[in-house]
Amino acid sequence: VIPTELSAKPSPVLSITGHAQKIFGHVRIENLVAGLSGGVVSTLALHPLDLVKIRFAVSDGLDLRPKYSGMIHCMKSVWKQEGMRGLYQGVTPNIWGAGASWGLYFLFYNAIKGYIKEGRQTELSATEHLVSAAQAGILTLTLTNPIWVTKTRLVLQYSADCSSKQYKGMFDALAKIYRHEGVPGLYRGFVPGLFGTSHGALQFMAYEELKRDYNRYKNEPSDTKLNSLEYITMAALSKIFAVATTYPYQVVRARLQDQHNSYNGVLDVISRTWRNEGAAGFYKGIIPNIIRVTPACCITFVVYENVSAFLLRHN
Repeated sequence: VIPTELSAKPSPVLSITGHAQKIFGHVRIENLVAGLSGGVVSTLALHPLDLVKIRFAVSDGLDLRPKYSGMIHCMKSVWKQEGMRGLYQGVTPNIWGAGASWGLYFLFYNAIKGYIKEGRQTELSATEHLVSAAQAGILTLTLTNPIWVTKTRLVLQYSADCSSKQYKGMFDALAKIYRHEGVPGLYRGFVPGLFGTSHGALQFMAYEELKRDYNRYKNEPSDTKLNSLEYITMAALSKIFAVATTYPYQVVRARLQDQHNSYNGVLDVISRTWRNEGAAGFYKGIIPNIIRVTPACCITFVVYENVSAFLLRHN
């Protein structure tokens, strides 16, 4: 006779479906809209610094690349050659990518957090925040990686002559990459991107812990809303911590996505970068990156917190 408890045990498929349904029960469209708003606003304000960061990240000595002596020189050179249009090369996929990424990230992150916390009185631990953010990052990257590939390709078009450029825009780039390289071409840099989810996970963990500890310091409930300056401070500290910890993966990812060079995978990028440029090669572009991502993160989080609070208050 089969024991009752064994016969009643749900199948793995039903169990996964049940978990997914519970997670989707915590999905709030307000988180998607607020995250998307923050990503779009910060991208529009700071895209030229993103262009500079990527150009420095792939600067491996190839003759076809322009040579820049520093961040200001790079921006001046692009401005002189192509004007404002040059500084905003790749902005369309960047807006799509940043808006979708932040929107989906906040959507998934809050849904996963709500699922974990369901029926509990205790707050989430730092590890639970880390795991929730990592899971949200993997889901988001899987959906948005093709957009980031097109952004990198557009940013790395060095010619000022529009007629000689390989890609005419975001959708042209998506179509050509798919036609010539297939799905693998759209997912170049996906593996280092997976490692990059640790960046978002560390950032969100630090952000959540800083907010909670700060409210405890003020003898306030841990979920008390902060003012904009306080959100900016928490966002900046958490972003600098995450960047300093995980930046090398961004160099590896950008080089894999670069159309001007060919690598045989992540290990080939790492070995050639180390051999030719040493440890410093893995931190190329970090200064413009910190200058860009720190205010971008602050803008994103302030817009997110205020928009989500507004939407939830008027729901």
